[in-house]
Amino acid sequence: MARIAIDMDGVMADTTQQYINWYAERYGVQVDKATLYGQPETSGFPHGKEVIRGFLYEPGFFRTKPVIKDSQEVIKALYDKHEVFIVSAAMEFPNSLPEKLEWLEEFYPFISWQNIVFCGSKTIVQADYMIDDHVKNLQPFKGEALMFTAPHNVHVTDFKRVNSWEEVGALLL
Repeated sequence: MARIAIDMDGVMADTTQQYINWYAERYGVQVDKATLYGQPETSGFPHGKEVIRGFLYEPGFFRTKPVIKDSQEVIKALYDKHEVFIVSAAMEFPNSLPEKLEWLEEFYPFISWQNIVFCGSKTIVQADYMIDDHVKNLQPFKGEALMFTAPHNVHVTDFKRVNSWEEVGALLL
């Protein structure tokens, strides 16, 4: 049985799609996800990254993120076979912590509160595997780092990459 730490934003919850959805709602402009590939996370939108970063402070942003395809099924299977912890840096934005908890309760009701870790820095995490989309979280990690593909990390080659939850399942189940 392996201990697996799984990030939320960009791994379970589709942050990029949420940026696109909120931007289209506010500005009436539909940004193609493909145009965001290889750019920093909040870049690539016509009104600038400050507008996108502002969404992180708005009520409902974290609560209404779309679920990433196949994540629920694969995480449930991992949870049944391994020791799984959801690990999210949820302290920076005021609405983040309560909204992320509500989101998990709705979309991943099988995950016990004892397996949810909200923190400021993920450097405290000790596990066999960490699935995350950010270099800053994977770099200091002592176990096997698995980079979950997101538009902002497509050019990163320092870590073993997983492109989908189907790939995660094939690797860890």
